[in-house]
Amino acid sequence: MAELVQSPILEESFALIDQEFGAHRFTPAEYAVVRRMIHSTADFEFKDLVVFGEGAIAAALQHLSTAGPIIVDVTMVRQGVVGMVERTFQNPLLTAVAVGEPAESGRTRTETGLLRCLEQYPNALVVIGNAPTALMALCDRIDIGQAQPALVIGAPVGFVAVEASKQRLAQTAVPQIRVDGRKGGSAVAAAMLNALLVLAWEQQP
Repeated sequence: MAELVQSPILEESFALIDQEFGAHRFTPAEYAVVRRMIHSTADFEFKDLVVFGEGAIAAALQHLSTAGPIIVDVTMVRQGVVGMVERTFQNPLLTAVAVGEPAESGRTRTETGLLRCLEQYPNALVVIGNAPTALMALCDRIDIGQAQPALVIGAPVGFVAVEASKQRLAQTAVPQIRVDGRKGGSAVAAAMLNALLVLAWEQQP
């Protein structure tokens, strides 16, 4: 297994975060995810907002390490993770907004694109960093049994429907890591997935 070399600046940043973080309840794997979220935002509030569902990290590592497909909602998330995907397991990486079309029903492009991606890969790892409409649509598919994601990263950001979409995700029975409240965003979602890819890579024999 080739080692994932981290830049000296990244290592120094992680060390500074470790000094400031303080006491916490996270497992080592969970902490690795939260630390990378904070690194991407310089916002320590995320340690109080992130919620790890039971078995979420184990499910993610199993899926990623077997090159399972990944669906992201928007191009900014894709740009944030494509380098790590290529360096590690080269998972199929689909971007919902790139394949979506505005529908007569009033669905957003990201929402229609996500539904199209789910038709191809109903068991993908799904990363939502921007579009609460896409997260709602995903939860609809989960509820009717047409999608069973390996993991959902739920981290849309903003004001309209954001908190409601995360609450909806919290009520589903799928493995999930979410950022409660209004905060989140593409950089946060990408950081979460990158951390999971590193963990999956490092756990290999």
